[in-house]
Amino acid sequence: MTEAAIAVKGLQKSYKDLHVLKGVDFEVERGSIAALLGSNGAGKTTVVRILSTLLRADAGTAVVGGYDVSADAQRVRETISLTGQFAAVDEVLSGRENLVLIAQLRHLKNPGAIADDLLARFSLTEAGGRKVGTYSGGMRRRLDIAMSLIGDPSVIFLDEPTTGLDPAARLEVWEAVTKLARGGTTVLLTTQYLEEAEQLADRIAILHKGTIVVDGTLDELKRLLPPAKVEYVEKQPSLEDVFFALTGEVDTESAKEES
Repeated sequence: MTEAAIAVKGLQKSYKDLHVLKGVDFEVERGSIAALLGSNGAGKTTVVRILSTLLRADAGTAVVGGYDVSADAQRVRETISLTGQFAAVDEVLSGRENLVLIAQLRHLKNPGAIADDLLARFSLTEAGGRKVGTYSGGMRRRLDIAMSLIGDPSVIFLDEPTTGLDPAARLEVWEAVTKLARGGTTVLLTTQYLEEAEQLADRIAILHKGTIVVDGTLDELKRLLPPAKVEYVEKQPSLEDVFFALTGEVDTESAKEES
C-alpha cells in the first residue's frame, strides 16, 4: 500500500470533444483534509467520480487506500464513502431510523448502537427521534455525513458538501468535517468556496481548465504572491488573491467595487 491515502497521476477524461481533465496530479496524506478547489465546470466532480469508481478515466492512474481504482474497484468501494452535493436522506424516517437502515443494509451488527454513536458524534442525539423532514439544512447534511461513515471508511469524498446552505449551517458542516479528520479519516473535499478551503484544508489543490495549477498548504499558496502594502499596513495575500491570479479569472465583486 502507498503512503498516501489518495495518489493521482496523469488523470485524463474527455466527453467527445470536451476535454474535462487534461492530466491531473495530486496526493492526499492519510488522516488529512485536502481541498480540490475550482470554479463550476473545472472538473472537480469528474475527479471524485473517477476516484469513487463511478467513472472510468481515459488515461492516468488513481490509487485510493492503496488500491488501484481501475484494477481493484471493489476494494476501493470497501475503503471509501461518498457524499454528493445534496443530502441523500429519507425525510419520512427519523434521523436514527436513517442510520439504522444503512447499518442494516451493510449487514452490520448492533445497528442501533451504531446509530446512537453517530448521532452523538454529530450532535444529533436530541433530534434523533424526529423525522428528518423537520431538520434544518445543516442538520440534514450532518446526518448525511454521519450515514456515509457507517462501516468505518478510511477515505471519504465530500463533493461540495455545503452547496445551498446558509452561513450558520455551513459552520455546522465545517465542524463535522474537522471532527472526521481528528478521528483519522482522510477527507477529500471539493468546493468552489474559497473560505471553505481556507478554513478546513491541510492542503489545497486548485483545478483550472482540467489541470492542477498549484498544490500546497495555505501558507505555501500565499507565498506565491508578494504581500501588498498600504501605507504602513502590510496585507498578506488571501487564498482568493492566489486563486484569481493563478486562474486568470476576474473577481466580479471586487471589479464592481472598483468601477
